[in-house]
Amino acid sequence: MRFGWIASLFISLYCTSLHAATHAKAWITTDDHRMQLQPVSVRRLVGPIAHPDIRIDSAHRMQSIVGFGAAMTDASSSLLLGMPVEQRRAAMHYLFSRNDGGLGFDFTRIPIGASDFSTAHYSLDDPPGDQPDPELRHYRFDHVRDTVIPLLRQARALNPQLQVMASPWSAPGWMKDSNSLIKGSLRPQYVDAFAAYLARFAHDMESAGVPLFALTIQNEPSFEPGDYPGMRLSATQRAAVIAALGPRLSSSVQILEWDHNWDKPDEPLAVLSNPAAARYVRGIAWHCYGGTVDAQSKVHDRYPKLDAYLTECSGGDWEPVRSNGISGQTSSLVIGPLRNWARGVLFWNLALDDHAGPHLGGCGNCRGIITVHPDGRFTPTDDAWALAHASRFIRAGAVRIASDGAAVDHVVVLNPDGSRVMVAANTTRNPRTVSLCDGATCLRWKMPARSVATLQWQDTRH
Repeated sequence: MRFGWIASLFISLYCTSLHAATHAKAWITTDDHRMQLQPVSVRRLVGPIAHPDIRIDSAHRMQSIVGFGAAMTDASSSLLLGMPVEQRRAAMHYLFSRNDGGLGFDFTRIPIGASDFSTAHYSLDDPPGDQPDPELRHYRFDHVRDTVIPLLRQARALNPQLQVMASPWSAPGWMKDSNSLIKGSLRPQYVDAFAAYLARFAHDMESAGVPLFALTIQNEPSFEPGDYPGMRLSATQRAAVIAALGPRLSSSVQILEWDHNWDKPDEPLAVLSNPAAARYVRGIAWHCYGGTVDAQSKVHDRYPKLDAYLTECSGGDWEPVRSNGISGQTSSLVIGPLRNWARGVLFWNLALDDHAGPHLGGCGNCRGIITVHPDGRFTPTDDAWALAHASRFIRAGAVRIASDGAAVDHVVVLNPDGSRVMVAANTTRNPRTVSLCDGATCLRWKMPARSVATLQWQDTRH
């Protein structure tokens, strides 16, 4: 009898210490904005429980995480530079710092030359009369140095871990068979000149104190837009450019292939079948505008040593983006890519004005991470809330860990400090009570209909 009392006390004390040792927090955002990263309670269960909704296997580890963010386009840089100094400082803090509610972006993308979100169409080598300039005598870095570089330096001061990638929307017009930045393809005789052009840009970025982490050779190479810079490049052409570019780049700059939609996984596979190009490819860049996210896994299964990134997807005023809301956006553009091997997620413009610009051609109803208003104020969009549930909590160097369960869409990572982070999306119109078990640690929390949750927990015994 006495032994039983002692055993019961021991078990009680053990369970109490287990309960106290696991620190768990949660934050919720709803599609209707009634909750915006609002802290909510998490019930810590004395586990394990028999049938949790989500079971985590911390021993099974997958890709490491580079980060989350969006693109510093000409539109974004012009709006940010045009803000009064204090408002600009606040906007940059919100985008790149994790202090005081900042998004903490670790990853950004810049165009090489103009995109549709520019107020002029230009490349970095536009000689008079579009005369051929294979020796790049008319190459100019001035615009980048005067606009993008100061903002990237400010961003890196706020977040020294910021990684920068770059993509051209077109080669200079004189390199193309259209003799224009609009439409056309690269002429075979200018493969080396285009490779030299990209390598020079990478060198200039490093000299300016903002070295590139990664580079793609063409944005959306299977699309020729009719009213803004673009260039069609076949897999054979891309392989030739990559083979010429690889030896010219510093080993610290990764070449990412494709930089286009999920609907054509055979395109990057074709480049990877070329040994001269494949030796320089370090990963595949994907966009969300066609196909399904499992394309990332299809290529990863063939080439498991290559990385994957979602490098562009824009929110905006169209279906299904309009009706999917924050929960749908988080499920399809944050959780889905990470569960299919993405090391990073980039949305499109960091900042746009309240007329979805400035832009010259292209998308007239896209939105940025923030909207900059004429009076200098800025407001976050749904894109900001969707990314915030990952970017504020998942640190660079985190590792995705295995999890299964279909109660809600979810992904789980292990941060460098040992904390676990789950991003979960309830895209249904019904509230859910969700349970998870991570070994002996079991948690339960409530998710409203059409909501996103971030959970963070750490077992202090380890």
